[in-house]
Parts: sequence; C-alpha cells; structure tokens
Amino acid sequence: MIVLGECLEVMKTLDAQSVDMVYVDPPFFTQKVHRLTPRSGDRAYEFGDVWRNIEAYKDFIRPRLKECHRLLKDTGSIFLQCHWAASHHLRLLLDEVLGGENFQSEIVWAYRRWSNSKKGLLNAHQTIYFYRKSANFKFRRMYQEYSLTTNLDQILQKRERGENGKARYKRSDNGDVVVGGAKRGVPLSDVWALPYLNPKANERTGYPTQKPLHLMERLISLVTDEGDTVLDPFCGSGSTVLAARLLSRKFIGIDSSKEAIDLTQRRLERPVRSQSGLIQKGVEAYFNQEPDVVRLLSLIDALPVQRNKGIDGFLKQEYRGKPVPVRVQRPWETVDEAESLFLQACKGKGCLKRILIVTNPISSSLFLDKGPMGSDLIRVPAPRLSVSTALEEAGWLGPAPCGPSGTSE
Repeated sequence: MIVLGECLEVMKTLDAQSVDMVYVDPPFFTQKVHRLTPRSGDRAYEFGDVWRNIEAYKDFIRPRLKECHRLLKDTGSIFLQCHWAASHHLRLLLDEVLGGENFQSEIVWAYRRWSNSKKGLLNAHQTIYFYRKSANFKFRRMYQEYSLTTNLDQILQKRERGENGKARYKRSDNGDVVVGGAKRGVPLSDVWALPYLNPKANERTGYPTQKPLHLMERLISLVTDEGDTVLDPFCGSGSTVLAARLLSRKFIGIDSSKEAIDLTQRRLERPVRSQSGLIQKGVEAYFNQEPDVVRLLSLIDALPVQRNKGIDGFLKQEYRGKPVPVRVQRPWETVDEAESLFLQACKGKGCLKRILIVTNPISSSLFLDKGPMGSDLIRVPAPRLSVSTALEEAGWLGPAPCGPSGTSE
C-alpha cells in the first residue's frame, strides 16, 4: 500500500499492532531545503527541512513516533535513521516513547564520500537506532567474514573451561586437539561498511537522501520473515517498500509529496537494483597492485593506484599544481613498451611531469635519459630510487617554480 498524505494522519487510520517493522527516515534537522535533479533532467525533487528551533522539530517527531509504536506488533522492531544534526535529541525521544530498556543497537552506517568543502573532519557515517517493541522481538542472526588478522586455525578448534574456569583447547583422550567443525563467521556487528549509492548507479533516481537497496534489505532481513509487513512513514524515493517487495514482504509507504509517491510507484512497477561490486567481491578484491610495485612506490613516497594498466601511482607532491604519475616497468616489457602504456594512460590528466621507474634498463646509462616526450618524462633506475636527486639532476627542482600569483609552488 502506497499512500499520499501526512503520515501522522494516515497512521491514525491503521489498526494497532498491524506491522512487523517500522523504518523511519525523517527530516534530519539540516535546516535547509534539499533539491536534486536526476540525470534525465525532466524533473526536480525537493523537500524542506527547515525548523524554527530544535523544540519545534522534536514536537513534530514525537507524535509520529508514538503512532509508529502503536502500530508495531509486540514481536516488531523500529529503525530510525539520522545524522549528527539531531541524533542525540532523537535518541532521547526514542527512549521516551519506546522505553530505554527496549534499545537494541546504535548501528553506524559508514561509507566513503569525498568533499573538501568543510573545515574539520569529513562526515562519513549516519546513525540508525534500533529499538524493539518487547523482549519477544524477532531477530535473525547474520554473520560476516572473519578479519584478515584472525588466526583461523585457533578459531576452528574447540574450547572448554578448565578447573579454574579459564578457556582452554579441548583435547581428546590421546591428547590431540579437538576440531570444532565449520564456522559461519563473525556475528554481524553494529558498524556496517556499506557503500553509498554511486552517482552513476542505475538504481539512483535523483531523489535527495535516497538510500541504497542493499542497506534496506539488510535491515528488513534482520527482523522480519516473508509475508511480514514493513511500514515507512517517510517513504521518499521508495527504497524501503521496493526492498520489502523484493524480499517478499508486505509494505505500507506514506509520503506527503506527490512526486515522491509517483516515483515510488514507478520503481515498484519497474524495479532496478544496482549490484555493488564492493559488497559482492569484498574490498580486498580491489587491491590488485603487485607487491613489488607497491614496494617501489613506497620508496619514493607515491600513492599506489589500483586497476590501471598504465599508471601505477602518483607522487604525493604535485608539480605546478598538477599530479605527477608514476609507472614501474614490468620484467616482460621493454622501456619503450612501458612508456607507450604510460603515455596512453596519462592522456587527458593534465600532467606536466611523469616518472618511469626502470627495472630492466637496456644500458646502465639510462639514468635521467629523456623519453619520447622530452622534458616531461624522467626515467629512474630502480636501484637508484632517489627521486629528489633525480629531479634535481633533471632540472625539475632547484628554485621552486612560481605560479601565476607569484607564490612558489
């Protein structure tokens, strides 16, 4: 059921204890109007999040939480998503309405989004408060992979309590350590490193504050079964109700914006779900740079680049405000072949200087030899990885070149 209307009034018409899960994604008290235009450019989605003060905001949230609590079954749970602007106020409201004893978890959804606009630490997480209706709430335990630092041979061995109460490895009658059998992994923690929606993801609708389906599916799967009912009183772009449908749950989505309701209906009619490579493969799958290359890059204070056939890294220090790419010659390449791949990869990046680390020189006289592009390329033999010396001898360093403003760079 998708309903256009003010959620407080709509919820008052619903039966008590009729839903199994409530997901609340209310205004965040950002004190601004959120407006975004999708890639198609045929419409703009907009909603206001401006309040007279924090008390007015709390007076708006409180009665809606009370209705959510009334609608929730005794076996149900509620999730409320927020961020730093009012999270501390919302936590106290949840304690007030649902009871502090029913608090379950403070889930931290951590992600990477780049911005240099703020003075201070980058905001890279949101908070999801998890409360139960009663101690009889549904919960499905989930597991995640062991850490790379986990000593699995110890994990897979059975333990028992000794006479002094301390844990020890269990041993058979002949003294052999008893194996514990297959393990499911580590129980899911309250910190979720799930990627934010990629700006180019097919799933993205252009609606401000749209949440990814993989986040909603995890929340729904934790506390509901197939056929259960999920309520979202601020359904926005419809991610919650679409995730509920994909997981064979019933749903109630409410929003006061006709544009949001229309968008939700379109998504339900034509579901689109982006596949996250980060979730499917794991972060380790993206570190494909060769260890020897990473070692050489570290010697010249360069940052490694993953998944690039021509560029292996970039110096941390720029030249005239432009990045300085680095490539390491592979054992099977000639210097010319390495330079050719390097040149192709650097096109369009605005680089003024490039560094090729030569691991298999044709002759020992190659040090500082200019490449086919002249002074923009320097060859540095791997046994002599002193970039500062190499740059000085090539004439790149010395008195710092001045930029347009006359300041040294």
